[in-house]
Amino acid sequence: MNPLSSRFLKKRDCDCYLYRMRLAIPFLLLTLISCKQVTTQKMNDPNHLINETSPYLLQHAHNPVDWYPWSEEAWDKAKKENKLVLISIGYSACHWCHVMEHESFENDSTAKIMNEHFICIKVDREERPDIDQIYMAAVQLMTGSGGWPLNCFTLPDGRPIYGGTYFPNANWNQILLQLAKFYEENPAKANEYATELTKGINQMEVVTFNEDPIDFKMKTLEDLVHAWQKQFDQTEGGPNRSPKFPLPNNYEFLLRYATITGDKTVQSQVDLTLEKMAFGGIYDQVGGGFARYSTDLYWKVPHFEKMLYDNAQLVSLYSNAYKQNKNPLYKKIVYESLEFIRREMTSSEGGFYSALDADSEGKEGKFYVWTKTELESLLINLDFENSFEILSEYFNINKTGYWEEENYILLRKKSDQEIAKQFSITSDDLDALVTKAKLVLLSTREKRIRPGLDDKILVSWNALMIKAYCDAYTAFADESFLKAARKNASLVLKSMRTKDGGLFHSYKNGDARINGYLEDYSFMIEALLALYECSFDEMYLTEARSLTEYVFTHFYDKTSGNFWFTSNLDPALISRKKEIQDNVIPASNSSLANALFRLGIHFEDKKYSETAERMLHNVVNDMVNYGAGYSNWALLLLNYVQPFREIVITGKDAESKRKEIQGHYLQNAVFAGGTTESKLPLMAYRFVEGQTLIYVCENRVCKLPVQEVEEALKLLLK
Repeated sequence: MNPLSSRFLKKRDCDCYLYRMRLAIPFLLLTLISCKQVTTQKMNDPNHLINETSPYLLQHAHNPVDWYPWSEEAWDKAKKENKLVLISIGYSACHWCHVMEHESFENDSTAKIMNEHFICIKVDREERPDIDQIYMAAVQLMTGSGGWPLNCFTLPDGRPIYGGTYFPNANWNQILLQLAKFYEENPAKANEYATELTKGINQMEVVTFNEDPIDFKMKTLEDLVHAWQKQFDQTEGGPNRSPKFPLPNNYEFLLRYATITGDKTVQSQVDLTLEKMAFGGIYDQVGGGFARYSTDLYWKVPHFEKMLYDNAQLVSLYSNAYKQNKNPLYKKIVYESLEFIRREMTSSEGGFYSALDADSEGKEGKFYVWTKTELESLLINLDFENSFEILSEYFNINKTGYWEEENYILLRKKSDQEIAKQFSITSDDLDALVTKAKLVLLSTREKRIRPGLDDKILVSWNALMIKAYCDAYTAFADESFLKAARKNASLVLKSMRTKDGGLFHSYKNGDARINGYLEDYSFMIEALLALYECSFDEMYLTEARSLTEYVFTHFYDKTSGNFWFTSNLDPALISRKKEIQDNVIPASNSSLANALFRLGIHFEDKKYSETAERMLHNVVNDMVNYGAGYSNWALLLLNYVQPFREIVITGKDAESKRKEIQGHYLQNAVFAGGTTESKLPLMAYRFVEGQTLIYVCENRVCKLPVQEVEEALKLLLK
């Protein structure tokens, strides 16, 4: 789903949700209005979800709805009884999923209608993104928009006929009865509609083999950025619309583009966006870490759920931005965010949990917001004169930070230097005061009822976090970051592998399940490459190559030159999709293409290099008009149209020199090296006993080796 074109709730100052959907079936055109209050769930006998491990599915295991997980049993029952199927998709941190559960799925009379007329299947979209892709496409075709909860009705063979997102209870009941009647009286019409809709799904995001000669040009990126600039919010950063998603990959590209071209407008936009996000309510000013998106133009009011994938990518972005301009704010954001990950999102095995809920005690954001009375009582006596007055200005405990119902969202508008000057105190004193205030507030907040934790461990998102730790390690040389990355990689490689050498997708309590998707492989291969390049441990490079060969065997589409999202070992769904456009996380094909580019250099393997080139060529003509949806592809294109280096460091001091060089912003390079001889192609004939040598090469042609980092940087940064 493209978050920039989707409809999300923007107003949260009443219990009503007004949502007008454009539906493809005219007789079901409704205006949906409800003011139902959230109720406390009562305990019913368990349904078929009781043996699942997904926290989202287990949330529904005691609904009176006779939910099934996605399974042959459910589909066989639908076919045997000739019933429509409801596929209801969501995730544990989804606020409106909770609302619909409380209003409808815990309602005995609603459940009775659902159980009588439908086979009801619950899907965790994070466990089954393949299913979510298909039925999200269906709902977008029918309504012009999408979101979660996603509710899609299908024929007993899985082909969709109707769907939408959140439905208030009264309208939900009406839709259920109308659909059941429609299918009973018009089965041929339902089948005809399903056939046409399934054709539409299969035609969405199709990639074809580009027959034109390959001729990558910098002008493509210049045109892309020029078109994209029209969507910049030059006052608040980010896009000039709400809701505002961080979309870190967008700014990874824009940062690198600005660095290469010297484009001050783009550089200014990146700096503005990173500062505004760091200062905004979307960033947890007390405990670190980012919420999923801002509901407004100002990064003020977040959708309070915290997702692992957002925080992983943002750690990478702020680490890389720090390398470029050494802004101390970026360092603080990285350290605070990784402390949040360590404190709240890391298992004893070193795995990273998926998400924290937006809700606690049935209210969105309750865990994170404060009343002025609370804040004053906690911050007025911090052994610092005028502490509350200073902190009120720092955190905007005023009309700027006011949200609703006497609650404040802590956020920033001024830099440390501005605040220190305003109150005639030193920056060190201000830093000490703010640090103490955060500790007091965090300690107090920890005593509240916490939001729900989705403690499943997903390979794809964990891989993003591995790379984040690697990026932070190269930026700050903090050994604890490398240790965390290594520990997580060890968990994935030892506990989340299939018998044939592939990957599982999900892991919890020692149970690895669900055959891996392309995103698991592509992100993990990129993570292993990052681990090798920041440690020179060749085991990671070997594992990356092994997984890559597995991907070619089970995911490659020879017709297009790109890769399917699902393995050829997976049971067939009504459509097999390729993920091409970048979104809140990079598309699995763009991620894999970037990985193949680097692998081709490391192993001097034409299959990898030529596949990456072919994949990019297939999409290059689509990039210009939608930069935000092709930013990871644009990063790859930069590798072809600008100088790209191989940096090889050999000898006894290879580690220390690698750390020093990698502290600079060098995104247009791969690193190889070690303290001993190696058989890797990039290392061949470059080790000299007793010396530490640095080779700077381009297209396998090297400058004379140098021994000092300063000399190497002159070659790299000129």
